Amino acid sequence: MAKEIVSTFSQFGRMLPKAASEKEKNRVEAAKHYLEKGGVLHLVPSAGDWPKMLYPNRASLKKKLAELRFLKDQYEKRMKGWEKKFGDAKIYHAVHNVKKLKEPLYWQHMARYTIDADYRKDSDRVKLPAHLVADKRWKPMIKMFVMDLEYRKQLVQTVDEGVAYRKNRKVAQYADLLQGFRMEQSGRMIEGLKKKIGAIEEDMAAMQELQKWASF
Repeated sequence: MAKEIVSTFSQFGRMLPKAASEKEKNRVEAAKHYLEKGGVLHLVPSAGDWPKMLYPNRASLKKKLAELRFLKDQYEKRMKGWEKKFGDAKIYHAVHNVKKLKEPLYWQHMARYTIDADYRKDSDRVKLPAHLVADKRWKPMIKMFVMDLEYRKQLVQTVDEGVAYRKNRKVAQYADLLQGFRMEQSGRMIEGLKKKIGAIEEDMAAMQELQKWASF
């Protein structure tokens, strides 16, 4: 039997019978997808009937499907990790608004804020992120602000005079920017992984359809 190596869809189309059932249309789409992704078909032409497919055979398709399933699993695991990062960033401030209630330092701040007018003025001036007291990144700074008058006044001066603070006068602006960046980065990674998983699923669907056609 004469074997023909097919590498393009137009070449494949010339070998097809005129009539095609709905099932055969699925086969055509699967072959088109496979060829457009760089695959090659080894076919034996048959007058008035579907050509016989020698390659890829069922064994090679099964192996490729296993590789695709593994890759899909890896991408899905990575996506879950990025989804967690996105979720954590999204609820960051809400979570810390709850956690702060268990921090004695937060209540020290609130007591001073309530009874000390000068402290209250300084806190408002720098927009002290007291609600982030449970975050180890912010706790040392908040503690120094509450406990050390000299540090507090220096911070107020920095906020008043520093170029970085002139626009928003907000010490915790970095925290907002960081969470925004994490959400943006996570969102991009999630979308990219979704596209990769979708492409793999399309490849798998084509392979599964070709398995029905494979000779052995």
